[in-house]
Amino acid sequence: MKKNRLFSLWLFFLIVGLLVGCGGGETDSADTDSSDSADSSSESSEAADSGDAEATTSDEPVVLRIGWAGSPDTLNPGTAVLSEAYTLFELVYDSMYQLELDGTYSLELADSVDVSDDGLVYTYHIRDGITFHDGEPLTAADVAFSYNLYATQEDFPFLPVYTEFFDTVEADDSNNVVITLTDAIPNIESQLIFLYVVPEHIWGGLEGAAVAEFENEAMIGSGPFKMAEYAQNEFVRLESVKDHYLQGPMIDEVVFQTFENQDALVQALRTGQVDMITEMPNTAVASLRNDENIELVIGPPLAPSVTDIIFNQTAPENCPPDDGLCTGHPALQDRNVRLALAHATDKQQIIDVVLLGLGAPGLTLIPDSLGVFYNDSLNDYEYDVALANQILDDAGYMDSDGDGVREMPDGSNPLTLRMNWPSDSTNAPRMAELLAGMWSEIGIGTELQALDPDALTSVCCPTFDFDVILWGWGSDPDPNFLLSVMLTDEIPTGNSETGYSNPTYDELYLQQAVELDQQARIDTIWEMQRLVFEDVVYIIPFYAQSVQAFRTDRFTGWQTDAGKVALEDPSSLLVVEPVR
Repeated sequence: MKKNRLFSLWLFFLIVGLLVGCGGGETDSADTDSSDSADSSSESSEAADSGDAEATTSDEPVVLRIGWAGSPDTLNPGTAVLSEAYTLFELVYDSMYQLELDGTYSLELADSVDVSDDGLVYTYHIRDGITFHDGEPLTAADVAFSYNLYATQEDFPFLPVYTEFFDTVEADDSNNVVITLTDAIPNIESQLIFLYVVPEHIWGGLEGAAVAEFENEAMIGSGPFKMAEYAQNEFVRLESVKDHYLQGPMIDEVVFQTFENQDALVQALRTGQVDMITEMPNTAVASLRNDENIELVIGPPLAPSVTDIIFNQTAPENCPPDDGLCTGHPALQDRNVRLALAHATDKQQIIDVVLLGLGAPGLTLIPDSLGVFYNDSLNDYEYDVALANQILDDAGYMDSDGDGVREMPDGSNPLTLRMNWPSDSTNAPRMAELLAGMWSEIGIGTELQALDPDALTSVCCPTFDFDVILWGWGSDPDPNFLLSVMLTDEIPTGNSETGYSNPTYDELYLQQAVELDQQARIDTIWEMQRLVFEDVVYIIPFYAQSVQAFRTDRFTGWQTDAGKVALEDPSSLLVVEPVR
């Protein structure tokens, strides 16, 4: 999910990805004193400063401080887009399943499940004794209410996708949740992990648009942490639920503190202002390796993620009637132009300059970290400037006035593309500059502008008021969601970011969604990737590695050897404890 938009659902999660995460950037200022660039909340908020991570005396709370360069866009799980929000949801709410670091699923709210022989009915036996943070019991009725809420809210951008095969969801008198499907599906676990259970006694009083507009600042859940204090773009303070029904944290509080940029994050880690950072510029890797009190964690992210170069190719007939502006450059509706841009994009140079080598060339929206679902049989478009120029010449895009920028075949509309990216990204500015230079070699101009994530979401989708966006997705462990963002039906919902429409693709999506034979499903998903690749819907410049870091003199117990990087995941935050 997005995004981070690079959604982390851990987003998996829109991470609504991202470019915001592990980053190269062109600055090497991580070694300089950038503490003055930290968000003012680091000094003005008593809540963010009150807990000394080194304090272990019995009368002082043990506070873990985490730094990040973002902030949740909302605390409403139905409307959240940014990965920071999903990080909080994973800590404050519970779901039917928990995704483990090894990629397996474990039951969370239920202690067992029965499945009918035809695969259409799942009966989950909800654990006894679960309570919400306000002391009210969590029952099967709350679970059924939550699932039906997500299924029926048209203003929720992502979660309804996970309920598309739900026929009915009901709670019986024995504290069971009975989910009846319209078709047997192969991935019920991945469909349920992001359907967070909210209390009916709070959400049940909301109707219509009020559901999506609900700010949910109290954020009453049943997870191992509960909301204590929140100031958007400043900090979030969570308190531990020591008597959580599965496992209570060993720390007392965790504070997520927002900083202006990733260089400020690195400086805060160096000085001990924070104990862990969720992201950092790759330029800081070499110097941090020499700090005896800091350990780097580098590897594939827990939430598979993908960075994408998004082309607005929305055809006039597909422009959303309610929200769509659809101002994309008409040349981007021509595959020839998108193909030429692909051949003019030097992915290896981007990896070397932006990621400092910590990544691999991308291919499809389904990242390589999704294993067997990733179609590695495709041959990428070769970096070939001469070929790109020839493609545009043959298609009639000429530079008739000699200003270095081609025009449309009819002589109108210069091929100058607006290029946007999230302003909190370290990678994107340098990548935008590189792309502008590469694309200028084939007579395509660019106008570069960073937008804050909320503004970027507004111009993206379903407004389609852009030409090119550099952004990304955090993926679910199952490819179904990422496949869905290229459906025609998703153009008006805000999930589609390209306006792509292909009836064959739409049909194949429905086939894979209910295909129970694993190999047959893989074959269909590979074919879907081939279609999108040949249509040049996106350019996927790279699959980046995740880079995080923590202080070794403050807390111990971080999960660093599980093969996936996600130090902010409950798997770490439940077990870390102060260094004694």
